[in-house]
Amino acid sequence: MAVDPRWTALALGRFGLGARPGDLARAEPVEEVLRGEIQAGVVPLPGGPSLSSASTLLTALQAEDQSRKLARAGNLDAPTPEGPPAPPIPERTYQAEVAARLALAQQAPTGLVERLVWFWANHFTVSVVRGANLRVSAGAFEREAIRPHVLGRFRDLLLAAATHPAMLIYLDNIASVGPNSPAGQRQGKGLNENLGRELLELHTLGSEGGYGQADVTALARILTGWSLQRDGQAAGLPGATAFRRAAHEPGAVTLLGRTYLDVGPEQLRMALDDLAVHPATARHVALRLARHFVADDPPPALVARLAQTFIDQDGDLSRVSLALIEAPEAWNPVQRKIRSPQEFLVAALRGLALAPHPGMVMNGLAALGQPFWSAPAPNGYPDDAGAWASPEGLRTRLDLAARTGQLAAGTDPAAFAESVLGPLATDETRTALRRAESRAQAIALVLMAPEFQRR
Repeated sequence: MAVDPRWTALALGRFGLGARPGDLARAEPVEEVLRGEIQAGVVPLPGGPSLSSASTLLTALQAEDQSRKLARAGNLDAPTPEGPPAPPIPERTYQAEVAARLALAQQAPTGLVERLVWFWANHFTVSVVRGANLRVSAGAFEREAIRPHVLGRFRDLLLAAATHPAMLIYLDNIASVGPNSPAGQRQGKGLNENLGRELLELHTLGSEGGYGQADVTALARILTGWSLQRDGQAAGLPGATAFRRAAHEPGAVTLLGRTYLDVGPEQLRMALDDLAVHPATARHVALRLARHFVADDPPPALVARLAQTFIDQDGDLSRVSLALIEAPEAWNPVQRKIRSPQEFLVAALRGLALAPHPGMVMNGLAALGQPFWSAPAPNGYPDDAGAWASPEGLRTRLDLAARTGQLAAGTDPAAFAESVLGPLATDETRTALRRAESRAQAIALVLMAPEFQRR
């Protein structure tokens, strides 16, 4: 069977991170390539000497804070540094994490698995806007809680995300204490319901999943005691996740009509296992996946099929992902989705074979409103055209496209258009290329063409 380059171009934009030079000339049908990536079950991990576990990074941050306090107190024995001071640990860590993620995106054969990582990291949002502790641990959260499970069981992904140090910090569970626990009675502290609420509303059942305020409170009670290791005296590094029995609300808890006995940390695991297989969770996950990859208002039949696969396969995300790319509704030739800022910039770098400069990309994403791990709220970055296709947003994209065109001014614009768009390129785009005043302008025109902006 002959390979259709139009389908290859469509798939690499819709399901991947965009075509690289030579990708549209693949000899193997793109559907088989995508299917093979999922079935291989390999999720690459970003590497580099600067990338450590969240607990190690949080411990280093605490040490740096203590060192600064000593310096401010007049530590005359401290050595005088030579040259400009190094950026603080949170900024160094954040930049290293972004650089590693960009390298993976540039190297990915299609980018499908990376797109799944991006989707799930946004689904289980933690954001660096909440301060240094998150700036130092958000990348580790993706590496430790998201990547190992994006092709595994949803229940494992849910537990890993909910109990990771970054999530416990971000949604204030480290400040949540059972009112009737020994710690609560001694300190006069009580519940913080943020993590319980978002686990129900955003991560599992969805806002229309049939839960009420009593369920939010119940899950918050179950979550008490899940905090961070405070020192190195117990098992685990300071900053690692720890279950603190003395802060856990005692007694059985009824959540969504089911009672969970007070069996320590197993109480949360049992509750999350049940939430992970709830039919409302299946519908919520299916809707978000279909909305992200296919259309802002996805076909109901597609959503229903993904939800049923989720239920039938016990939340096996590799099988759900296969059902997505095998669904006929997902291959509608009309490009309905607009690329998010992250997708747009990465696709441009891949198509032009430009080495991603982290500083340039971070500045560009900041201008476009989508820096890595920086969503303004726990519901993550939006996934619809209205959020990214505003007049101001498109003007900023045009500015970035012009700068990128200047960086790649030695590239043949016609060959570039053929390598990233192929048969998707319209007559209007090809005419605009011929009329461009310079190579840089022509490249910018390709980047701003509707068939490149959309997927």
